[in-house]
Amino acid sequence: MTLHPDRLFPADERTRAIARKLHQRTADLPLVSPHGHVNPRLLSENRPFPDPARLFVVPDHYLTRMLYSQGYTPDQLGVPSADGSPSETDGRVIWRRFAENYHLFRGTPSKLWLDYTFAEVFGIYKPLSGETADEFYDHLSARLTEPDFRPRALFDRFNLEVLATTESPIDSLDPHAELEALPAQDGRKWGGRGGKVVTTFRPDNLVEPDWPGWADRVAKLGEITGIDTSTFDGFLEALRARRQDFIAAGATCSDHGNRTAMTVDDPAKAAEIFDKALQGKTEAADAALFPALMLVEFARMSVEDGLVMQLHPGSWRNHNDWLHKGWGRDVGGDIPDHTTYTRDLKPLLDAFGNDPRFRMVVYTLDETSFSRELAPLAGGYPSVFIGAPWWFLDSPEGIRRFREAVHETAGFYNTAGFVDDTRAFCSIPARHDVARRIDASFLARLVAEHRMTDDEAGEVAVDLAYHLPRKIYGLEK
Repeated sequence: MTLHPDRLFPADERTRAIARKLHQRTADLPLVSPHGHVNPRLLSENRPFPDPARLFVVPDHYLTRMLYSQGYTPDQLGVPSADGSPSETDGRVIWRRFAENYHLFRGTPSKLWLDYTFAEVFGIYKPLSGETADEFYDHLSARLTEPDFRPRALFDRFNLEVLATTESPIDSLDPHAELEALPAQDGRKWGGRGGKVVTTFRPDNLVEPDWPGWADRVAKLGEITGIDTSTFDGFLEALRARRQDFIAAGATCSDHGNRTAMTVDDPAKAAEIFDKALQGKTEAADAALFPALMLVEFARMSVEDGLVMQLHPGSWRNHNDWLHKGWGRDVGGDIPDHTTYTRDLKPLLDAFGNDPRFRMVVYTLDETSFSRELAPLAGGYPSVFIGAPWWFLDSPEGIRRFREAVHETAGFYNTAGFVDDTRAFCSIPARHDVARRIDASFLARLVAEHRMTDDEAGEVAVDLAYHLPRKIYGLEK
């Protein structure tokens, strides 16, 4: 198996040659990862990775989802059950099941990322299959014991400039404090403001009153901050205080995974629902409304403290009840849903959309909204930027369709650059490589059609890969 140097470039030779030159402008740029879900303890503790199955297969819902669709249950793949029922613990058995079914991923972004990781990170230039499963497993296991394959060593080898993790307001920020305490390396510190690893404020589990344990989490927020959270005003005060803790730990952004993009500006109604929720009297309509009310409150906080607001709506979480009940959240049972923005965001944008202190990056899982709503919104408000295709759309074709849908209305500079949005640490360089190649290909077509010059396309390619994410996510401070 070899990674073709022209992979993902256009088929016709003239445009491919242009894409190749454009990609050379970005191939060696540092990686900027302003949104992702890598556990910060991975880097603060810097322990060897576990066995190959637990590194690649067990935590990756892209992989377990595909295998489940073909008849493998999560317990057969080592995914821990919600009730403690036995799951497969033999890493080699899990790996063999995955390898024997690797053909299922042909043509998918998962195979692109994995092939790149096997070759470029671990030096394996053979196809993975049932026949080569044990050879892969032994090679990977041996590499994972070496110091050069510890997380912080790979971080530097990947040429990662900054990596944003994602934590809840009630999560411990100790790993970030431990990173900040590490000696600076090459003039750069590991944690804190301006560090290599920064946190992101993600309050979803405190704004969904029907999420089991909500009232307990509200109380815990009060314990962490020393603020009485039994009132709505106290709840908001505690959230503001916690945001300051996150800012001290390096945060430049908040992130909001609401089911929809609906926003409502009515603090009195928010206080009413909050009080009812603490009494256990929340109705379904209230539970759906409270996140919309809180989005406006969080936008108000962003104006005050400067955190860039990211909005990731449109996922019907835990759609597969059987998977959710058996194995919990984040095991592949989420499905994209129809999402609208123009009407839903208007209350928030009426309040803050023209305020120079406010910045919001909006993502979608609904491709139909790119040209119809998001591109015009980004072109109509100085505070709105379009986030990269993510999750189900983070693919070569998805990125191509995204560029085609938004660039004519919003241009390139109302988009926010690429984010890898991953828990799979070793796949980060692979994902950025795919995005840079697809952007080079798209720009090459514009050059070939005489819609841009070579120099213009080169500048745009570098901006999309590096300068825009640093600027828009506040990483230049």
